[in-house]
Amino acid sequence: MQIITGILSATWQVLLDASAFIILGFLFAAVIRAFISSESIVKYMGGSNFKSVFLAALFGVPLPLCSCGVVPTAVALRKQGASKPATLSFLISTPESSIDSIAITYALLDPIITIFRPVAAFLTGFVAGVGEILLGRREAGPVPDEHLCPHCHNESEAHEHNHSVLERLVLGLRFAFVDLLRDISGWFLIGMLVAGAISYAIPASFIEQHLGPGFTSLLIMLAIGLPLYVCATASTPIAAALILKGMSPGAALVFLLAGPATNAASFVVIAKMLGKRTAIIYLLSIAGCALLLGLLLNWIYSYFGVDIRASAGHAHEMIPAWLKWITAVPLTIAMVVAAMRQ
Repeated sequence: MQIITGILSATWQVLLDASAFIILGFLFAAVIRAFISSESIVKYMGGSNFKSVFLAALFGVPLPLCSCGVVPTAVALRKQGASKPATLSFLISTPESSIDSIAITYALLDPIITIFRPVAAFLTGFVAGVGEILLGRREAGPVPDEHLCPHCHNESEAHEHNHSVLERLVLGLRFAFVDLLRDISGWFLIGMLVAGAISYAIPASFIEQHLGPGFTSLLIMLAIGLPLYVCATASTPIAAALILKGMSPGAALVFLLAGPATNAASFVVIAKMLGKRTAIIYLLSIAGCALLLGLLLNWIYSYFGVDIRASAGHAHEMIPAWLKWITAVPLTIAMVVAAMRQ
């Protein structure tokens, strides 16, 4: 009973520290959904060239889509005319980073990895897209399907797109606090519980010995992350707990990139949708970039003499205790309810 109480107490502390930033991330997600249409994205993703790959990777970084939602979205974009290289870039950069995961990274970790994480997601997506241009099979892009505006309920309404700012905001908020919350709530709560268990039960000496500085720790986290089904937001508290116990920031980054970007189920879908060669390019790009960027991040912390354990989690100190409670309590209740309805 004491162990369960300790884990729940540690989990609640993580929720208190992160809740205000999570809600802020949801608000940004609502704004993005309200004012950036998939039509705009597809417009710049139709070519099998470096520009389309660059823009697809860039567009994917802030979008609030987790690993469970990005595959069907990518299928839809592909049918709407997105090229295979651009689709591949989007498939990788989108789940590896999102506006809500950036917010929680800042809350639980530090500014360096908060900035480095979306940059790494962009670079991984771009490398994969370029790899598809250079190594993939050339083929004509699909004929675009008739596109419906995400704010419209039928095709005739979609041709007009006469949506007021208020309508867009309402629908954006509904997407963020209903659809997105439902998509990530179950995995996020699991991630929080895992983070609480790590914080309470695993001694720092164990993490320092097995997942400290060194290339082996990066390989271990890659092996864990590749087949795992976890979204970018849910993976962050787990990585933060491991870092505070002594894991290197580079190993954490490997997990934050590989975990959300791929899993066994999505790999099978991508192989069917884009072909086996593209699926291999997808997997090798994620693995190679995660390891190289993990090494680079470790070097950055070492070069500037920054101890991530000393700097992690300072952002939540700016949030007053009363605000932590009035955001954490309703957010937790909403996530539990959403998870139960999945």
